[in-house]
Amino acid sequence: MQGTVDGFSYGLVTPLVAYLMACLGGALGLRCTTRSMQVTRSWRPAWLALGSAAIGSGIWTMHFVAMMGFTIEHTPIRYDWAMTFASLAVAVVMVGVGIFIVGHRGARGTALFTGGTITGLGIASMHYLGMAGMRLDGQLEYNTFTVAASVVIAMAAATAALWAAGQVRGFLWSLGASLVMGLAVTGMHYTGMAALDVHVHGTTDPASGGAPAELLAPMLIGPLAFLLLAAVVVLFDPLMVLGRPAGVPVEHKPGVPAHGERVPRARRPVHQSPHHMRRPLARRRPRTPQNH
Repeated sequence: MQGTVDGFSYGLVTPLVAYLMACLGGALGLRCTTRSMQVTRSWRPAWLALGSAAIGSGIWTMHFVAMMGFTIEHTPIRYDWAMTFASLAVAVVMVGVGIFIVGHRGARGTALFTGGTITGLGIASMHYLGMAGMRLDGQLEYNTFTVAASVVIAMAAATAALWAAGQVRGFLWSLGASLVMGLAVTGMHYTGMAALDVHVHGTTDPASGGAPAELLAPMLIGPLAFLLLAAVVVLFDPLMVLGRPAGVPVEHKPGVPAHGERVPRARRPVHQSPHHMRRPLARRRPRTPQNH
């Protein structure tokens, strides 16, 4: 039996809240990525790890907030806890790999393409792994073309957002990039949901899994608390708020001269001009002829 799928059972409330969560995670993650390009290599991994965790938590929260408004006629929906939180780990790890590539190699060329591709695949993997954690009395089927379109949207959005983060043009530039990234990630989610068809068996209720309401509390308390903590870190960093471009500080290591410090060169001997060089005077011949 074909099940009627409704992704907007609460109207526009869940899509708007999901979009805001994606924008919040994207804004914090992109600002941390930008900040990592303005510090020494010793501090860079910390900023990149914070950025990847922020983006991963943001898109994971966006996904399950949107799933609060997802219902299927004639069957209740349950969620497998292990699979649900495994999707969060996949999102953070894969997004982190992409961000670390861009943070260390720069947001251009092959590094940007590779980082954006891995980050986009991480977003798509989080979505479909979270969908695989659904437990219901039926079978899920996907349209291959629509699924491929959703993955392309995720990759393009991630690449564009990482490119914007690498420009280091201030807070408003990163804010605009996060709005675009939030729109693309939310669009990717609903594009993937449009690829879904459900065939309901209509026999029994799912035996295992938690109801959507049971996942709402830990989903909001955990990732949202982390996002708020990351927001506090961003707000108390004036360089990140003002967006002032700064040169990357140079670590002073033994035997390595710092940039901007001129190493004194050995002076070359100054060549004396011909006027200061004394040459022995040649013996002049007398002008009058001499008889030998």
